[in-house]
Amino acid sequence: MTDLETRLGRCRLLFLDFDGVLTDDHVMVSETGQESVICDRSDGLGLRLLREQTDVRVVIVSSEENYVVSARARKLGVDCLQNQANKLEAVRAELARWGVVAAEACYVGNDVNDLECLRYVGVAVGVANAAAAIRPHLDHITSKPGGHGAVRELCDWILRLKAGGEAA
Repeated sequence: MTDLETRLGRCRLLFLDFDGVLTDDHVMVSETGQESVICDRSDGLGLRLLREQTDVRVVIVSSEENYVVSARARKLGVDCLQNQANKLEAVRAELARWGVVAAEACYVGNDVNDLECLRYVGVAVGVANAAAAIRPHLDHITSKPGGHGAVRELCDWILRLKAGGEAA
């Protein structure tokens, strides 16, 4: 087992950015200003399996405040922190809330507003289409882009590791 797999196997708290991780970073805006996004159902199934089969808590951390974020979090059965101008402060507070050390946390991001969090946690993951500026700070880059199964890919990997297996 690699060092990365060992660290990921210890994950107790999984943080997910929303836009660009659970979505493809596009937003549709109606003439009335209502926003909508497209999410990948396989990500949702992966998160459900992770929730049902492990003790890993999942928290969405978003700098945006939008009904679509909270609606998706409710549907997924995960916690959601919105309107987080300082995402690192939110991550630290959640770690303290659940008694988890940073080394036991994983953060999945896609852009520079995730950089502080990615540097802080035990495992920093970026989606395949992550911004070039954060790539040097990532422990792993998914093979799939945000909004197209990247979260499912990571969930499957964590599930295998928690079951005693290695990466496929």
